Amino acid sequence: MILPMHYEDVILRGLKEDINYLDVTTDNLIPEEQESDAFFLIKNAGVLCGMEIALRTLKFLDAGITVEILKNDGEQVENQDIAARVHGRTRALLKGERTALNLLQHLSGIATAAAQAVQLVKGTKAKICDTRKTLPGLRVLEKYAVTVGGAQNHRFNLSDAALIKDNHIDAAGGIEQAVSLLRSRIGHTVKIEVETRDLKELKQALKANADIIMLDNMSPVEMEKAVKMVAGKVPLEASGGITMENLRAVAETGVDMISIGALTHSVRALDISMKIKM
Repeated sequence: MILPMHYEDVILRGLKEDINYLDVTTDNLIPEEQESDAFFLIKNAGVLCGMEIALRTLKFLDAGITVEILKNDGEQVENQDIAARVHGRTRALLKGERTALNLLQHLSGIATAAAQAVQLVKGTKAKICDTRKTLPGLRVLEKYAVTVGGAQNHRFNLSDAALIKDNHIDAAGGIEQAVSLLRSRIGHTVKIEVETRDLKELKQALKANADIIMLDNMSPVEMEKAVKMVAGKVPLEASGGITMENLRAVAETGVDMISIGALTHSVRALDISMKIKM
């Protein structure tokens, strides 16, 4: 996934939220014509993501800002690395600092977590995927960060693919009924994934000819049985309760995909600062 073109509204909302109509400190302390140099300092190791977004944030406040990018998205960074240098109006640098860092730190945290997950399943067939458990308004950037970390995107929204979850199954009267009705109403290009809670439901999903089957909150032992039962007929996705601690065990069951909501909803931001040069 490449950085989407329509991310700038996220930046504008962040700036409006933070600045409102003035910066009481900066506007009364710093002369309008003053210019400064600054740099982005990495303070713990991880995978960088969102550098262009952070710099674009500053350019909204001063179109004349000059930048020198030293570390690009997807690069491993270490404590005390300098990711970029900038020069521009001091007021713009100070006003945009927090919004730029909020995005840069959060996205780098996601990319770092995704890279860690990918590394943990190395040598297995399992692919790491994200979910729709994203912060409202930030999904497109958070899913971009997942790919920067080397993982893959699940569906972006409810229009991308059909995923029959447990509540759909219960509301529709069962897996076979749900799949049959849905398939009669959607186009031939739309895939149907079915969430299953146990091996009994897995058999039902197979009988209904689901295109993808999700193994929801199953133990590694149950997953191994599911893999043998399916025998490669359809892709299997493990989901629910996946942590960095049990990820390897899940991957070794032979599932094709592992979706992890924590990649976006529970990551720790990478520690990054912006420093004005004296």
